[in-house]
Amino acid sequence: MIKINLLPSKRKKTLVLPPTIIYGMVAVCITIVAIIAFTVYLNKQIVAKKADIYTKEQKLIKLKAALEEVKNYERDNNEYREKNRIIEQLKKNQIVPLRLLDEVSEMLPKGVWLTSLDDKSGVVNIEGYAFSNSDLVTYVQNLKGSKFLADVMLVESRQTDVEDFSVYKFKLTFVIKV
Repeated sequence: MIKINLLPSKRKKTLVLPPTIIYGMVAVCITIVAIIAFTVYLNKQIVAKKADIYTKEQKLIKLKAALEEVKNYERDNNEYREKNRIIEQLKKNQIVPLRLLDEVSEMLPKGVWLTSLDDKSGVVNIEGYAFSNSDLVTYVQNLKGSKFLADVMLVESRQTDVEDFSVYKFKLTFVIKV
């Protein structure tokens, strides 16, 4: 026998959501996915910026080292130039004592002899003796005629006796032209 049930059966009620709730849930899901995607994007940006900062810090360290080398080079170069200038000055001044002695002795007439010659920063003091006043005047005139000497001045001349001889003791000053 076949049974046929003609009575309405109890069916489960299906939950039907209104379209606004479905649209709202889809929007929330899309928003959550967008937020997650944006967060991942921002994290990648942060990592990239940190890597960029690290690279630039390393480059800055290298540049500071290079700057230090440049400063050391400039300091060494300045020291070299200063030493070179001093050497050139010494070479230039090396000839001054030779020129001084050459000029003083070359112009020395007979009857005049020197007892001391003192050079202080280009100002020369000479002391000596002459047999006559005319010999002394000749020597002073010879020194004044030199192109390497300037401001020749007879500071003192007096007559003294040296071992029964009457001589003139004198002091001269002049400046060396460099």
